[in-house]
Amino acid sequence: MDRRDIEFDSEGTRLSGWLWRPESPGPHPVLILTHGLSGIIDLGIDLYAERFVDAGFACLAYDHRNWGRSAGWPRCESDPWRQVADMREAVSFARTLPDIDRERLGIWGTSYAGGHVLTVGALDRRVRCVVSQVPLISGRRTFDAWVPVEKREGFLARLAADRDARAQGHPPATTAAATPGSETEEWVRHFDPDGRVYDNRMTVRSLELLRTYEPISFVGDIAPTPLLMVIADHDTTTPTDWQVEAFEAAGDPKRLVRIDCRHYEPYSSHLPEAAAAATDWFKTHLL
Repeated sequence: MDRRDIEFDSEGTRLSGWLWRPESPGPHPVLILTHGLSGIIDLGIDLYAERFVDAGFACLAYDHRNWGRSAGWPRCESDPWRQVADMREAVSFARTLPDIDRERLGIWGTSYAGGHVLTVGALDRRVRCVVSQVPLISGRRTFDAWVPVEKREGFLARLAADRDARAQGHPPATTAAATPGSETEEWVRHFDPDGRVYDNRMTVRSLELLRTYEPISFVGDIAPTPLLMVIADHDTTTPTDWQVEAFEAAGDPKRLVRIDCRHYEPYSSHLPEAAAAATDWFKTHLL
């Protein structure tokens, strides 16, 4: 399996990642893979790519702007609508690559980017197949769940103070992305035990931006593009019931796969099950 570094431009920002190709002759169908809110490609996305490439797909994975290998400022800030625009530029870039079948293109996203593939799948008909894993469904509901009522006024004041400080030239305020004892920290330690690649911070504005983002509002427009949702039955990060609600709002063809695990476990202990479901879906609709 061949892997090489790639770069492409999105609105003047350099996005960086990897391209894998199967050993078999092309042209190959291609899948675009994207990680979650603070995820970077060095944290396990290659494990999915390896399985997809073994099934005959080329795979393109990249870091979101402001994260990991990609350029962009402020560092460690996630703007969902810029990331959606970047994903559509990744689609354009993938369709220019030699030995790629530009008409057989799928997108796979997990967690935050699981919401992005729902949005892009509804907006961009160049995408022919969608796999959304443990997706963010509603930014507003997620913000309200993550910031309890008794702390919300103080946190909103912190966001306002950050806006004022930025306007005066101060650096963006940040918070830990993987807090001690959290599932996020458990996931990071699994893939980066020595803390060499993961920058454990995120701008507080990322949470304000998340609050404005509603992938569920696009789900009904994905059809007739085939949609697979892979969800965790014990997901408290992006609650399971919300994901089921989004699936029920989608049109056919669609499939729901439920896995007996928590939000981050499709990256580790339950990766074979989640990857097999995605592989079967892509093979059915792109091979």
